[in-house]
Amino acid sequence: MNAFGLNIIITLQNNIFSALFVGQNLLTLKEVDSTNSYLKNLLSNSKPLPEGTVIMADSQYAGRGQQQNKWHSEPGKNLTFSLLLKPSFLSVLDQFDLTRAVSLGVVDALKPLLGDEVKIKWPNDIYYADKKLGGMLMENIVQGGNIKNSVIGIGLNVNQESFPVEAANAVSVKQILQRDYDLRFLLSEICQHIEAYYLNLKAGKIDFVRKTYLNRLYWLNEKKRFKAQGDVFEGTITGVRQNGLLVIERGGEEIEYDFKQIEFLNKSYTT
Repeated sequence: MNAFGLNIIITLQNNIFSALFVGQNLLTLKEVDSTNSYLKNLLSNSKPLPEGTVIMADSQYAGRGQQQNKWHSEPGKNLTFSLLLKPSFLSVLDQFDLTRAVSLGVVDALKPLLGDEVKIKWPNDIYYADKKLGGMLMENIVQGGNIKNSVIGIGLNVNQESFPVEAANAVSVKQILQRDYDLRFLLSEICQHIEAYYLNLKAGKIDFVRKTYLNRLYWLNEKKRFKAQGDVFEGTITGVRQNGLLVIERGGEEIEYDFKQIEFLNKSYTT
């Protein structure tokens, strides 16, 4: 048992991780309420943690997505982990660039495995065709107008074969490939790709990250059905603003939408 009353399986410097720092400090837990909560507790209660620290859990019993949505994950079947980054070079006004970089890292790790149908559903869900493969929750700690610490929780469906009714739109790597996939290897790949995009941000290659994010975006330049303020309409995603607002062309006019102001009608829907 550790100080939080949780069973720790192993803590290690894992040499299968080819990234320079992301994932090199890895802590694996048997069960935890939320890896984000655990990592935030470590930040506030211990000596400074190295950037790139990853907390991975076999089971989360209170995993969270955006806007307090619950994340459903069968123990030992999927990737549920949190990552610590320290992007003090990034203004809080540009914090969506971190969302872009992390989302791209996950998608680019999956593309060699699953192909071009892997996309980012704005703002940071991971989709395969019209099914949800994963998602993330980013919690930033701001100091002096810049981001001091960012705790990034990522959930990815890997080897789970069935999902509860409320997660009917979910899909897993195993359902796509019809075989199990090694969790630790996939985590290593994701860490490596996240680090690459993060270092591009740090080097000032912001336009590259923004353009690549747009190119990986689900439904980009496709006429699709959406719902906003109870109104169902057809529109076309044309871009994402610097601050992360989604731009949809609707009736000849470009309209910006914030998080949770717009619903993608990518499931069967009746008016």
